[in-house]
Amino acid sequence: MKILCISGSPRGEHSNTFRLAEEAVAGITTAEPGVSVEYIHLGSLRMEFCTGCGTCHRKLLFCPLKDDIAPVLHSMREAEAIIFASPVYINHVTAQLKALLDRSSPFIHCQMLTGKYGAALSTSGGGPHAMVLDYLKEYLVSCGVQYVGGVSGPISRFNAMKEEAKTLGVDLAKAVKENTAYPDQLSTIEKQREFFKGVISSRKEEWKGEYEYWKEKGWI
Repeated sequence: MKILCISGSPRGEHSNTFRLAEEAVAGITTAEPGVSVEYIHLGSLRMEFCTGCGTCHRKLLFCPLKDDIAPVLHSMREAEAIIFASPVYINHVTAQLKALLDRSSPFIHCQMLTGKYGAALSTSGGGPHAMVLDYLKEYLVSCGVQYVGGVSGPISRFNAMKEEAKTLGVDLAKAVKENTAYPDQLSTIEKQREFFKGVISSRKEEWKGEYEYWKEKGWI
């Protein structure tokens, strides 16, 4: 079982949100000893902002920007489960995490993470926090991932959140091992696939890379 934990905090290992991720991983390793876990701290990487050039649609996932994003996207494709961890920065994920997600649009167009499972973690100084989990769930499901759950809250209840994160880790490991199905999410994934089938077909000459991916999958 391959688990990928992506931390969007610029504070790296000193981040409270990353500490929640460690608790989730502790839950995973308790349930499934010997799992492979990869941690990625986006704050330590060199990342450029998406320019909207569209190259990644024409040449699937190829980006002319030369930075550290490509290996992260590769790790996301290789993992069986993905955990996103981000503190709340003005009612959203951090700029670091948003930059990564903006560079991954073929994952959505082609549902390239289908068959994987996901979870999300977030902390706030005391203000709103649930919207970050909502956003990350929507992103994951749009990529074909089944979302197991999330933990978020203010730092004032951090100790309780650590226990919740550990439980979430156990649930995530169980979902991967048992290939758990979430019917409502699978229905959403299917509806989005039908929508993008029309989009990709209509732009098959422009987005050749994505069109060929759809053909290989037998979706077109």
